[in-house]
Amino acid sequence: MDDLAGFLRTRRSRVDPAALGIPVDSRRRVTGLRREEVAHLSGVSVDYYVRLEQGRATQPSEQVLDALARVLGLDETERGHLDRLARQRRRRAKVPGGRVRPELLRVLGLVADAPALIMNHRLDVLAGNRLAGLLFGRPMPGLNTARHIFLEEAERGLYADWENCTLDVVGHLRLAAGRYPEDPRLASLIGELAMGSERFRRLWARADVRARTHGHKAYRHPLVGLLDLHQENFALPDEPGMELLVLSAAPGSPAEDGLRLLAGLDTDGGCANPPVNARAREQLDDALDGARSRPGPPRR
Repeated sequence: MDDLAGFLRTRRSRVDPAALGIPVDSRRRVTGLRREEVAHLSGVSVDYYVRLEQGRATQPSEQVLDALARVLGLDETERGHLDRLARQRRRRAKVPGGRVRPELLRVLGLVADAPALIMNHRLDVLAGNRLAGLLFGRPMPGLNTARHIFLEEAERGLYADWENCTLDVVGHLRLAAGRYPEDPRLASLIGELAMGSERFRRLWARADVRARTHGHKAYRHPLVGLLDLHQENFALPDEPGMELLVLSAAPGSPAEDGLRLLAGLDTDGGCANPPVNARAREQLDDALDGARSRPGPPRR
């Protein structure tokens, strides 16, 4: 699914030769650095670097990888990805299982005021609390957020920052492909996304990698409107590739009001689809009318 040769080629093409003191004129036809320039700047022979890009040289030393990372301007995430790709033939990471321990499900149920879900390296949602089901408008087990973003949601759908979300998803899947190159379900997912989404194909060809991390996440919910939330990721001990994600709202914010309204909707246990739930719409209108009629503390 991913290899050292392809990663080196994409990174090489993005380096500005002038920034490294290499003269550039109108006759230059190569985008980025030439192979011999990377080899010279990294202190390796041209033949060895060519064999790296052709997939014929394996297991480069740590010193060579450090030199390549420096010349290619790799950040910390990309440097780790480079190392995993270089070590693939030496160490094959075992594909993680998909079972969620009962204790984790119990913890998930304790989170009542924020959407919370457990996700694996393929972006499969393995479990979610009731508020997560209401946010996504569907049962949590069985949802794959990569498929949801690229194949099921449009630019004006649930994800308010859809374009940036697609970058995050592709970058994460690139990292997962480097960690678990022998995962057939991951390979199948990537193939499905490539077949069904032109944007995914374009982003995948760039070979960008991104670590999934905490930060701002905005959702455009069909019933309660814009929800500006903060995502916090928690790696789960002894569960490789699995994380607990919690989406919280700032105290006193419109998003906190929106989550409170969302939590009060009757959706038959959280498994109904909110956009077509007439009772939920009536309850939301009643709640909004009540909120407007009650004086609240002044906002700063």
